[in-house]
Amino acid sequence: MTRQLAFVVLLACITLGTAIAAGPQTIQAQYDVSLDGLPIAVMQENFELRDNSYRIVSETRAIGILALVQRRPGILSSWGSAQPGGLRPLIFDGMRAGKDTRPVHAEFNWNTRELKLTHDGRHETLALPDGTQDRLSVMYQFLFWPPEKLKNLEFPMTNGRKVDHYRYAIGPDTAINTPLGLLAVVHLIKHRDPGDTATEIWLARNYRMMPVKMRIIEDDGKRYEQVIARLEISH
Repeated sequence: MTRQLAFVVLLACITLGTAIAAGPQTIQAQYDVSLDGLPIAVMQENFELRDNSYRIVSETRAIGILALVQRRPGILSSWGSAQPGGLRPLIFDGMRAGKDTRPVHAEFNWNTRELKLTHDGRHETLALPDGTQDRLSVMYQFLFWPPEKLKNLEFPMTNGRKVDHYRYAIGPDTAINTPLGLLAVVHLIKHRDPGDTATEIWLARNYRMMPVKMRIIEDDGKRYEQVIARLEISH
């Protein structure tokens, strides 16, 4: 390797490391959650990046009549490393809201390529595909992925019980109204297999591709939406 080429490689490595360090250090987000247009919950999320390690905590509390029967919040957490290719989770934990107190737990062993899942009183070990995300870390990957990755977006994801493969296509350029104002967004639409739910995600161009809206339509027609209500990003 010539000195000039070695210098270029070194510079590229330094640039990649700087890109991670220059990313958002903290994010505080609040989403309003609705079912068929009726408000049912408020979701609070906190993201922190420090020394190339990340931690995300999401807490969902029921509101209105639903709060009378679901007094305990649903809590998700994810932590791991932040690398030039994005977030690489190590631990994911989840606890549902309401009376179902069964937790889920996932451990990502990238050295042995094993994913250890604990759920419903069972333990199992699965193969860990490259790029696997958990259901919380994946929503913050968009802040680190290069824009061209969105054109052919696919990734494995675990919810703590299983691993599924997801593929998204980009819809036409658009803008949406939110409590933050009118936002220019990238619209992602999930490819559906028979029996799948319909999922759409809107990423805000002026907020580092932060998800600002998500819609899930289940097979029975129930429509869940979460829309950004507050967003603070610190660098």
